[in-house]
Amino acid sequence: MGSLESPRTAHGWAAHDGSGILSPYEFPLREVDPDNVEIKVLYCGICHTDLHQLKNDYGMSRYPMVAGHEVVGTVTKVGAGVERFKVGDCVGVGCIVGSCQDCNACTGDMEQYCSKKRWTYNDVFPDGEPTQGGFADIMVVDQRFVVTIPEGLALDAAAPLLCAGITVYSPMKHFGMTEPGKKCGILGLGGVGHMGVKFAKAFGLHVTVISTSRSKEKEAREVLGADDFLVSTDPEQMAAAAQSLDYILDTIPAPHPLDMYLPLLGMNGKFILLGVAPAPLQFVAPNILLGRRMIAGSFIGSMKETQEMLEFSAEKKIECMIETVTFDYINEAMKRLEKNDVRYRFVIDVEKSNKSA
Repeated sequence: MGSLESPRTAHGWAAHDGSGILSPYEFPLREVDPDNVEIKVLYCGICHTDLHQLKNDYGMSRYPMVAGHEVVGTVTKVGAGVERFKVGDCVGVGCIVGSCQDCNACTGDMEQYCSKKRWTYNDVFPDGEPTQGGFADIMVVDQRFVVTIPEGLALDAAAPLLCAGITVYSPMKHFGMTEPGKKCGILGLGGVGHMGVKFAKAFGLHVTVISTSRSKEKEAREVLGADDFLVSTDPEQMAAAAQSLDYILDTIPAPHPLDMYLPLLGMNGKFILLGVAPAPLQFVAPNILLGRRMIAGSFIGSMKETQEMLEFSAEKKIECMIETVTFDYINEAMKRLEKNDVRYRFVIDVEKSNKSA
């Protein structure tokens, strides 16, 4: 993965402790080894996971931490062994930047499930140096974990596809959620949830958004194209919708009860967990047993799936709804994200930030 012999530096924004407060940070840039691609970062999305990691909500944060795993940029340099990319290519980097390449997951194009996968940030390279993410002006990444951004996708709106987009696309493909006319519930209408609506509609599914907030109904229907809307705090609505869904994608990244949602599934219904809640989730067994229902989980997607998802997004004109910010607003953006006050994803304009610095 390279060495640190190069004197060049990268400039980013890092958290230095569990407060999660970000400030400018300079760190050594890794050497471009034969299999590496150097990327000038143009845009980087902000994910709820970034917030949890910066604040050490999972209890395993390493500081200083340069977060960011929804990265879009241009190739500025390639290693001697790189054949898939050339200088000037528009590329993306998602949640992982390494894996063992030998296990069943890796050889089966499912490297996101490799037990030795290497996170884009808050991890270490084999030489012991920390991985740092896209809240910076430049990155050096193994070519196997870089994807091509197709023509036709707006670069800023494409950035969240590398996490929020693939997080819903992968389970839809894996669990057969692509049969037109089937009924899919989307639990939670945030960054991941609104992408769930878009991909589900693109696959021809009948989409029901499930939310605690009645105020989101108009946008869910009129802007995102949802077919139905359920207010989960309304017992009458929930009872009337019992056993009406074939699938539910649960995108909520916080602890929440499952028993109020499981009865919405019909026989053989699938409840797919996507949100990374930092505490246990609970349910009673009869809500699974009495409908032969399934609770499963899915984590982002493989590199192959990610490239496929980007091509599908370009074809279907699927983009994330975003609010673009610069680094001088990043701490305020984090505060707003914590309150779910964003529609639906913050994206940092890294190039604009650097020009105005």
